[in-house]
Amino acid sequence: MKDYLRKIKLHKKKVIQHNFLFVPIFLVTLLLFVVVIDIFQKGRYLVLSLNQDPNFAHEVKSYPLLKNRYEPFITAQAALIIDKESKVVLYEKNKNLRFSPASTTKIMTALVGLDNYKLDDVLEVKDTITEGSVLGLFKGQRITFGNLLYAMMLPSANDAATAIAQNYPGGENKFIDKMNEEVKKMRLKNTHFDDPAGLLDKSGFTTAIELSNIASIALDNKIFAKVVSTPQKHIYDDSGFPYFILNKNKLLGIEGVNGIKTGFTEEAGDVLVTSRNHNDHTLIIVVLRSQDRFADTYELLRLINSENLTYLPIRF
Repeated sequence: MKDYLRKIKLHKKKVIQHNFLFVPIFLVTLLLFVVVIDIFQKGRYLVLSLNQDPNFAHEVKSYPLLKNRYEPFITAQAALIIDKESKVVLYEKNKNLRFSPASTTKIMTALVGLDNYKLDDVLEVKDTITEGSVLGLFKGQRITFGNLLYAMMLPSANDAATAIAQNYPGGENKFIDKMNEEVKKMRLKNTHFDDPAGLLDKSGFTTAIELSNIASIALDNKIFAKVVSTPQKHIYDDSGFPYFILNKNKLLGIEGVNGIKTGFTEEAGDVLVTSRNHNDHTLIIVVLRSQDRFADTYELLRLINSENLTYLPIRF
């Protein structure tokens, strides 16, 4: 009887030991399973998001990741860093909040202009504009669209943007309608333009993510990309009168920056859309309602410096 009871005690002890070992093994296995599923879902989400993006190019073979993440100190109320090719977001701050685009509106003005004019088309200045940054155009002056494009994108001349819009068939209002039609085609629901120069803050709005989308599409146009990467240029009206213009983007040429557009009004604050080439990718940076657009953007450029970026292959 004593031997029988001893055997029962030994059996219970083994069962307890077995259960004691089983619980941690089960928990570790479950944890590994959850991690694998999480990685799979993130990868699946990335691939699906890339496939569903109408502007995504399937020939893209990699996407960028930050090696070390930290929160940069910036004054901008909204900001974004996105990879143009893969649409991967590397940094975001209030990316879906609406703000005035100020003169970054001219990115869309340039797109509509490029779709409707040839560079050597001669346009006539309809009205004299003196508000904000201007080239100093006068009523009746004739100047090519190409020269107006440089004047609009480098020193951000509001009179150049207005002249481009006023020569559109049907006039300035039809041009603005066309700008917003293009926004709808891009499926951007939080962007609206009310003038070609970006002066009407209360009725014009966009978000960091949608402005980056517009910039991405604009950079696909080789003429646009060449214009916004130009630091300075001599332009002429149709009579040969010269203008020497400088690009307002102080970061141009620094850290691989090759564009694209500044903006400022009292309501909008400092605005800047920046493009930077790295490892066959174009990284787009947007800052909205900043106190110092160049300092904020430079801080974001430090976040995506060469040492802090790595690229992973995309597998469909």
